[in-house]
Amino acid sequence: MLTITIITMYIILGIIAAIALFIIGLYNNLIKLRVRTDEAWADIDVQLKRRYDLIPNLVETVKGYAKHERETLEAVLEARSKATAMNIDVTNVTSDQMAEFASMQSGISGALGKLMAIAEAYPDLKANENFLSLQDELTDTENKIQAARRFYNTNVRDLNIAVQSFPANIFANIFGFSSREFFELTEGSVEKEPVKVSF
Repeated sequence: MLTITIITMYIILGIIAAIALFIIGLYNNLIKLRVRTDEAWADIDVQLKRRYDLIPNLVETVKGYAKHERETLEAVLEARSKATAMNIDVTNVTSDQMAEFASMQSGISGALGKLMAIAEAYPDLKANENFLSLQDELTDTENKIQAARRFYNTNVRDLNIAVQSFPANIFANIFGFSSREFFELTEGSVEKEPVKVSF
C-alpha cells in the first residue's frame, strides 16, 4: 500500500512537472515572438528615420534647379513633417492608428514620386551628382523599408497565431500578451507600386 502511494505521488509530481514545463515553454515562446516583433518594428523605425533625414537634402538639391516647383517641394516637406509628428507605440496601437500611420507613409511616398518626376523637366538636375546620390540612397531606403515591413508583418503573424491558438491563448491572456496590428500600406503607395523614374 505504501508503494502504491509513493508511485502515485511520483506520477502526480511528474504530471505537475510536465505541466509546469509546458507552461514555461509557452511563455518563453510568447516572449520570443513579442521580442522579435518589437525588433522588427524598430527596424522599420530606423529605415523611416533614414528616409526622413534624406528628404530635406533631396528637396534642397531639387530646389536649386527647380525654382518654379515650389508647391511640390512644400508638399514633400509637409508630408515629412506630418509623418515625423506621429509616434506609434506598436505594443498598444489600434488598427485606426496603424492605418493613419500607413496613410502618412504613403503620403510621403506619393510626394517623393512627384518630386522625382520633376527631375524629368530639368536635365541639369538629372545630371547632378548630389541628386543622383540622394536618389540612389532614397531608392535603397525604400527597398529597406519594404523589407523591414515584410519582416515585421511576418513576426506579427507568428505572434498573433501564438496568442490566438489554443491552449497558448489561455496563458497569453493570463500573462498579458496580445495580438498586434499589421503594417499594411494604403493603395498607391510607393512600396506597393514603385515610383517609375526614367533618366
